[in-house]
Order: sequence, then structure tokens, then C-alpha cells
Amino acid sequence: MAQSSYTRGSDLKEKAADQFSKAADQVEGAANRVADQGRQAAERMQEVAGNFKGALDKSIEDQPMATLAGAAVVGFVLGALWKS
Repeated sequence: MAQSSYTRGSDLKEKAADQFSKAADQVEGAANRVADQGRQAAERMQEVAGNFKGALDKSIEDQPMATLAGAAVVGFVLGALWKS
């Protein structure tokens, strides 16, 4: 009787350890996916920022007054949003 109780306890312990290991692997996989998505988003943001900077430089060079007017409008809108 004691032997069978010990065996069941050992089996339960192994099953619990397996389940814990599987859960830990799933959590690790999810964390890796989230980290990868974060890196991809950061790379895309850097690309967009580079494109924006290039477009802004070209706009300043080609049409400085229009660029200044656009910046003033953006500043006004942001100021209005900030105040509300």
C-alpha cells in the first residue's frame, strides 16, 4: 500500500513538473515573440523617421516659406490640443 501511494505521488510530481516546464516554455515563446515584434516596430519607426527627415530637408530646401507655414500650423494645432 505504501509503495503504490509513493508511486502515485511520484507520478503526480513528474506530471506537475512536465506541466510546469510546458507552461514555462510557452511563456518564454510568447516573450520572445513580443520582443521580436517590438524590435520590428522600432526598426519601422526608425525608417519612417529617416524618410520624414529626408522629406523635411528637401521641403526646407525647395520651399522654405511653405515649410515654415506648415510648421506654424502644426505648432498651433498641437498648442490647441495641449491646452484642452
